Amino acid sequence: ATIKLLEQRYNLDAPLHEQYFNYLSDIALPRITYGQQRPNSAEDYLINIPLPEVFGEEATLRWVNFGPTYKSRSRSVNSIFRENLPVSFQLGLAAMTVSMAIGIPLGTIAALKRNTPIDYASMGIAIMGVSVPVIVTAPVLQYLFGVQLRLLPVSGWGKLEHMILPAFALGFVSSALLARLTRASLLQVLGEDYIRTARAKGLAERRVVSLHALKNSLIPVVTVLGPLFAALVTGTFVVEVIFGIPGMGRYFVTSITGRDYPVIMGTILLYAFFLVVANMLVDIIYVWLDPRIRYD
Repeated sequence: ATIKLLEQRYNLDAPLHEQYFNYLSDIALPRITYGQQRPNSAEDYLINIPLPEVFGEEATLRWVNFGPTYKSRSRSVNSIFRENLPVSFQLGLAAMTVSMAIGIPLGTIAALKRNTPIDYASMGIAIMGVSVPVIVTAPVLQYLFGVQLRLLPVSGWGKLEHMILPAFALGFVSSALLARLTRASLLQVLGEDYIRTARAKGLAERRVVSLHALKNSLIPVVTVLGPLFAALVTGTFVVEVIFGIPGMGRYFVTSITGRDYPVIMGTILLYAFFLVVANMLVDIIYVWLDPRIRYD
């Protein structure tokens, strides 16, 4: 009897094709409610946009309903997203900024100082960043800057200083990848004919690198930034647990272990959405980096 009641509550007693259609319609089809008419509570919809009054009644556009969670009667999947997704977005954006600020200059210096101690040191740092996992980097940063030097907090969220250590722990791994990719791409561009022509015309090396070489060498780097940003925004479980951050990574992993399928499906769909948006931005940046690229 209890199983039947739960199946009726979560609409699991309907045929599979009907469940599938209802799930897709709740996500993809927007709904307009008037006045006090609400097919579900406002918390069940991720997007709630007030519309101009129609026939003297207030109207609201409601869109994207991932349904209730299986583990909590009082919470919907969207309420979890509204509470935790902004935290993961801020952390991912900060980590991406750190990785670009470290990786691209490090790779550029390594390419310009090829086969020198500076190149070897830069690539050594990059290899260390790729090899050492976050589960090691994060506690080391906590011990150095939080316990020994007492400069930054080791856990919590809500202030700018809480973001520094976890963003650096995430960004350091990503910066190693960007540094190696920037170095390889810049070395290839520096061997092109138009670079030799620019040098033959008497342009300063700084202008050759900044105006001609670096801009074209960033195209492969930008390609990686799209999926990298989507992965960082959706949250990382290890960093969030170590630093006590209330982000999406922790909920995603606990929903997998707890078989909370609405949260799992909603998180995957959000990741796909961020990935598509990030790749669209990458295509736009392509045109800015290389005007020869045009889209019909």
